[in-house]
Amino acid sequence: MTGASEILATNSKALQINLDSTIYGSFAEIGGGQEVGRNFFHAGGASGTIAKTISAYDKSYSDAIYCKDRSAKRYVSRERLLLMLDAEYEELTRLLQHKVKTETRFFAFADTVSTLNFFKDNVSHGWMGVRFQLRQGGNYNQVILHVRLLENDNVLQQNTLGILGVNLIYACFYLSDRPNAFLQSLMDNLSSDRLAITMIHMSGPELSYVDNRLLGVQLVKNGMTKAIMFDRYGDVQEPDDMLYRKNVLLFRGSFRPVTYVTTDMLKTSYSLFKKDEDYDKTNTLSLCEITLNNLFEKDDFDERDFLERVDLLNEMGQHVMVSNFREFYKLVSYLSQFRTIKLRLVIGLDTFEKVMDESYYADLKGGILEALGKLFPDNVKVYLYPVLNPVTNKQLQSQDLKWEVQVKHLYQHLLENRKIIDIQEAHPQFLSIRSHEVLEMLRLGDSNWETHVPVFIAKRIKARKLFGYSE
Repeated sequence: MTGASEILATNSKALQINLDSTIYGSFAEIGGGQEVGRNFFHAGGASGTIAKTISAYDKSYSDAIYCKDRSAKRYVSRERLLLMLDAEYEELTRLLQHKVKTETRFFAFADTVSTLNFFKDNVSHGWMGVRFQLRQGGNYNQVILHVRLLENDNVLQQNTLGILGVNLIYACFYLSDRPNAFLQSLMDNLSSDRLAITMIHMSGPELSYVDNRLLGVQLVKNGMTKAIMFDRYGDVQEPDDMLYRKNVLLFRGSFRPVTYVTTDMLKTSYSLFKKDEDYDKTNTLSLCEITLNNLFEKDDFDERDFLERVDLLNEMGQHVMVSNFREFYKLVSYLSQFRTIKLRLVIGLDTFEKVMDESYYADLKGGILEALGKLFPDNVKVYLYPVLNPVTNKQLQSQDLKWEVQVKHLYQHLLENRKIIDIQEAHPQFLSIRSHEVLEMLRLGDSNWETHVPVFIAKRIKARKLFGYSE
């Protein structure tokens, strides 16, 4: 979907590339994806584009060709893809640099994919990338992406890969100066029920202006994936690589701004997690999640606001997730596909009251009972952070919540089975802080906002004039 412009058919895109005498390169496709090169052959005129195609389907052949000096243990991985691009681009430019016309721009396309197996019990996903020149003799640029295949048929998945590959190569040569148009064009002649692009990364001399973090959040905004991940250094990561077989502590918030309550919730919940009998520091990930709704104000997408929050969280040493999930049970279902060992959700008591509100689940046939079943699989628990009663100034915890009779017994079941655990070490002096009130003070120039946020956060907000701050 390339905006108001007409969407070209896959065959038309491939033919346009084939007829461009300046574009010349190779295709290396292993695993389930051998359809990209085929699309170029079917379009006609492929001899002007394709120098070589290879399908190293057997892992031993792939290892022998691409893992001579370095290793990539996983067959379908980012490491394997990069090895393929290294080998193919080096061979192409070495063998053909003196044999082509001066205006030729070289490219190497590669993918490594696991499509649905015969028993339909595997995860269908893959890595795809292009290394390419935008000007003859220039240094190469590179775009890589990860895709999850959602169709329940191997042949359909192969067809989807073929279309995506053509879209990617076309975008590299004709849309590299418009990153959002580039991104949207990847879904031309495709739909979100066929695939999800879970990460994308652009690099190179002509792509140095691209902010890969913004590309990542645009994937969510455009409905091309449900969530994206940033590591603590601000780099976009593939969710499988970050979450697979990990213990995950997840804290959802707006983080506008980070307050003493935020840091207290993070510290006390992690302290509680460390008491778990199976806790392993080397295999535990703390993750701050921002829901997509918090990235919008009056339907306007505020890119600067997003980056400000990600930067602050990264500087606190936090990994960040951006999703489009409103309901917690949908978030849990998403994370469960990565086979997390243990998942702990950090939720404020006032927020959890809304989680237990039946009206939020009117669209589910099983209502709140179905929602709670999805929210609390065996590996999930909620760490409940207390709140302060504004009238009595008393600290409220799980036993203080009152429910209607139809919810009361469900809640009691969760308590008795320790699916809900109180955070006991919360600092009472922070419980009265509300982030939206701090944000309002900040914007109105009330200096009291500084007393509610950590000193290093206040310094960064003032130095960078974040969240509407002005002296």
